[in-house]
Amino acid sequence: MSAKEKSMEPDTADALPVDGDTRIIGERLRALRNEQNLTINELASKAKVSAGIVSQIERGGSNPSVKTLQRLRAALGVNLWEFLQPPPDTTATPELNFVRRAAERPRILVGETRLVKELLSPRPDENLRFMFVTLPPGGVSEDVLVGTGQKGGYVISGEVSLKVGSQTALLGEGDSFQFPSDIPHEIVNRSDSEAKVLWIMSVLDTHL
Repeated sequence: MSAKEKSMEPDTADALPVDGDTRIIGERLRALRNEQNLTINELASKAKVSAGIVSQIERGGSNPSVKTLQRLRAALGVNLWEFLQPPPDTTATPELNFVRRAAERPRILVGETRLVKELLSPRPDENLRFMFVTLPPGGVSEDVLVGTGQKGGYVISGEVSLKVGSQTALLGEGDSFQFPSDIPHEIVNRSDSEAKVLWIMSVLDTHL
């Protein structure tokens, strides 16, 4: 492998596996690429990943990392959740565009600790987004994305440690928080029980 090819591979030390439906992710990636009339090689070059990785993801043969999807979404000018939207069911009654049914939540598992994110927002392309974040014991929000906007939340159950910049707060059930999303941050469950947080984002760019 050439030095150039190595530089275009994801950093596996920071890679976070996405345990979503790889077929849906692949179909969405292909559709988004075709909408912009990009070849696999052109998208790979823009995203600084290998063409082989793009091809594998589109075929459903690769379980991509969040970092890889982040590079691809930036190259396509979309948000991360666009890759997890299943194609519309043309045989079903159209859903109201302000409703997200529980059974239709895009869901990803990330990191070694299997943190779960479930998108609650009906439309992933709006500036206001909210989701459930479920942290198992020892769960941590690895490789958090930062960008212009605000983030906030409410602890539904359990106990979490929230670090924003150099400051850390221990939060329990019923506690809430808010901070500028361009400040590095991390949320950790250091307890022996599962924790669940309602996470809210006012996103002024497409970093999520």
